Amino acid sequence: QVQLVESGGGLVQAGGSLRLSCAASGRTFSSYAMGWFRQAPGKEREFVVAISRSGTYYADSVKGRFTISRDNAKNTVYLQMNSLKPADTAVYLCAAARTLWIKTGEYEYDYWGQGTQVTVSS
Repeated sequence: QVQLVESGGGLVQAGGSLRLSCAASGRTFSSYAMGWFRQAPGKEREFVVAISRSGTYYADSVKGRFTISRDNAKNTVYLQMNSLKPADTAVYLCAAARTLWIKTGEYEYDYWGQGTQVTVSS
C-alpha cells in the first residue's frame, strides 16, 4: 500500500510560479511511475506529466512551463510550475503506478493522493 500526500498548492497571479510536492509512503518508491493529474470544476481529470525510470512525459498544454522531478531518497516527487495561466486552475493530484514505464491514463495508476488546489488569477 502506498499513501500519497500533496502539498504546495495555493493562489498565484498569472505568470507566477508554484512548486507542488507529493510525499509517498513505502520502501519501493523508486520502482513506481509517478504522475500528476489535474481536475477543474465541471471537467474531466486531465493528465499533466509523468516520470519513471524510462524518462518523463508532458502534456502539450504544460510542456516548457512545468517540470517534474523526483527524489527517491525522500520518497517525494515535485512539480515545478512556471508561467502559470488561469487555465491551469484545478485540483492537482499525485498518482503512483506499479510499473517502471511512463503511464498517461488515469486508470493505469494504482494509488492517488487527495489533491491540492491551485488557483491562478488573471
